Amino acid sequence: MTRPLYRPDAVDRRIINDLQEGFPLSPRPFAEAAARLGLGEEELISRLGNLRRRGAITRFGPFIDAAAMGGAFCLCAMAVPRDRFDAVAEQVNAFAEVAHNYERQHSLNMWFVLATERPEQIEAAAQAIEEATGLEVLRFPKLEEFFIGFRVTA
Repeated sequence: MTRPLYRPDAVDRRIINDLQEGFPLSPRPFAEAAARLGLGEEELISRLGNLRRRGAITRFGPFIDAAAMGGAFCLCAMAVPRDRFDAVAEQVNAFAEVAHNYERQHSLNMWFVLATERPEQIEAAAQAIEEATGLEVLRFPKLEEFFIGFRVTA
């Protein structure tokens, strides 16, 4: 299903542009972010919800660097039979270690990221997914990390 094109107004554009550069770590982060934007806390929360519902943003939340905290990430892929794709996606997404999951038009048609508190948990999570689905999970562990400052101007 295709959503109608949403064109953010000037306030929504300010929100999108501003919040890509940081979000306060405080007991009332939305209140602080809203004040910085000249908005009320409830208005900011409402506008973020609206941007998400309209598809202007797909998610709003922190990006946690599990590796910096002693954890690990691993990109994984599976070749899922077309007729089982939705059921397997549901099985995979049920694992708390799955950070996100997406479909590709390729023989390896399901890709997801495992994020764990400790590096040794990656293998356990991948094996558990293999047992649950009956399908092989290919592991592509991170070899080197690059930081890019990806920003979108609204």
